[in-house]
Order: sequence, then C-alpha cells, then structure tokens
Amino acid sequence: MSNHLEQLTAEWLEYRGYFVRQSVLVGKRDTGGFAGELDIVALNPTTRHLVHIECSLDTDPWSKREARFTAKFERGRTYVPSLFAGLDLPAKVDQVALLQFGGGTRETLGGGRLIWVPDFVADMLSVLRKSRPDKAAIPSTLPLLRTLQLAAHFSQPRGRTGCIIEQPEGATIA
Repeated sequence: MSNHLEQLTAEWLEYRGYFVRQSVLVGKRDTGGFAGELDIVALNPTTRHLVHIECSLDTDPWSKREARFTAKFERGRTYVPSLFAGLDLPAKVDQVALLQFGGGTRETLGGGRLIWVPDFVADMLSVLRKSRPDKAAIPSTLPLLRTLQLAAHFSQPRGRTGCIIEQPEGATIA
C-alpha cells in the first residue's frame, strides 16, 4: 500500500513519461514471503532513465536511516533489472532517497542520491506553473498532481471570498 508521498512521486513520474511500478514485492522466498518491497521503480523509455525511489516520512537518526536505505538500495540493485524483463535497460539504476524530514548538507543516503520533499515539490511546481489548467490540465487519473497544478495557478483569490465554510465574525480557523 502506498502512502501519499509514494503516490505523488509515482504520478509525477507517469506525467513525465515514465512507466511506473509501485510497491513492488521482490525476492520471493521458498518458505513464503518476500525479501522486501521497492517503493517506486520507473523507466523512461525515451531517455532510458531507470530510477528506484524510496520515500520516507520518518524522523529516525541518520545511522538508522543509513542502514535501512543501504539495505533497500542493495535489494533494488539485485531485483530491479528483472522487473522490466525483455526491455533494453541501462546498466546503472539511479537510486533516490526522498525524505520529508531532516536537514543538513548531506547529498547521499545508503548509496543513493538524497532529495528533500521541499525541493521535490518546488521542482514540480516550477513545471506545473507553466501548464495552465484550462489549456493543459493534468489528467484526472493523476489526482494529487492535478491538485498541485490547481494550487500552483489559483493560490491568489480573485477578489471575492472563496470560503466554503463561513467563519463567524472574529473566529479563528482551528
């Protein structure tokens, strides 16, 4: 089951021309179960960019994150090539840790690139601001991304109140 960050990431990749697989169980064990799950694996057939993204909303210490993402990315290097059997894949898988919480100047985690959610969202918004919803609406099959497109274009009121829920005079929004 995907969380909202995984879903948004998958929608973004699909919108940008990637074939996307989400929550992929890999490494079937003879005794049952799997070696693990890969959050997102995507291939752009035009550019041949193959990317494995692990999304995290955790607030764990760096040492714990390093161990967890090292294991996830090792599983990715082992199993990703078999997920697109029959296709001409690049030799190297681009691996990305997408984190919502944390900070600092770190640029890698577990052997993959480290991307912060605020930077990812800013990147998406910079592209979405260029495509007007009335001329180039994001497909309704990508609901989170379509919502971001609306937010990018309609964040300023048109001069009238846009409040659906009326607030009593002097009340504050909780």
